[in-house]
Amino acid sequence: MSLEVVAVGPSVLVQDRGRPGWAHLGVPRSGALDGPAAALANRLVGNAPDDACLEVLLGGLALTSDEGVWVAVTGARCALEVDGRPAGFGEAARLTPGSVLRLGRPETGLRSYLAVAGGIAVDPVLGSRSTDTLGRVGPPAVAVGDRLPMGRPAGPPAAVDTPRPPATGPLRVTPGPRADRVAGDALDLLCRTTYAVSPDSDRVGLRLVGDALPLAVRDELPSEGMVLGAVQVPPDGRPVVFLADHPTTGGYPVVAVVDERDLWQCAQLRPGEPVGFTRSR
Repeated sequence: MSLEVVAVGPSVLVQDRGRPGWAHLGVPRSGALDGPAAALANRLVGNAPDDACLEVLLGGLALTSDEGVWVAVTGARCALEVDGRPAGFGEAARLTPGSVLRLGRPETGLRSYLAVAGGIAVDPVLGSRSTDTLGRVGPPAVAVGDRLPMGRPAGPPAAVDTPRPPATGPLRVTPGPRADRVAGDALDLLCRTTYAVSPDSDRVGLRLVGDALPLAVRDELPSEGMVLGAVQVPPDGRPVVFLADHPTTGGYPVVAVVDERDLWQCAQLRPGEPVGFTRSR
């Protein structure tokens, strides 16, 4: 069984829960940026939590199946059509053989997640089917004409009451190991500043525009290990929140770390939208 890709938008990637444990070899964890949305899509079609789905940036995806399959779309809410007829968002829907499913552009948010019963069964690399956009590990970006293999469904989908977590507003942060590189209280300054998302943001990092943090020491550090959610401050003083495809080492100071429970929000923030921080309690 397979899905044939009829159209794509800006980016369509295969993602699962990622490949943690390979940082010592320079391989990021990758995985779905909006983990709760991807997990919900999988649950809706009866998949296991680590089955692979499609991460769709700003809609535009259209695909068809050579056999009937259950599908579900979550994350950034978008209009869905099957052969030109509206389909439900955030619920399991049956795609009959030859029918074409289309995802429109979401009105808010960035990334929608499409799960199919049985999961996307491309060959795993280092234990994961995720696409790593930094190191080019895993499958390439999905393109028109691709045939994506599907796994065997575990059983029929069932309705489940699994709402995504609510947006908490400011991103909760704890102090980083190099907070002393900022002139003053790094967390206090970070939490008192309102930033905006830079158009240069991607799966590697959420780049922010706003008042620069004053660096007391500007010398570059020896390379240190980086973690998911690290708030790194380059020489221009404008923070970068490291996301799933972040480099595994870096020489700029990490002044804070975003709580992992809030990182899914970074997946849905559009360029120009405000970003704030608050101390984790």
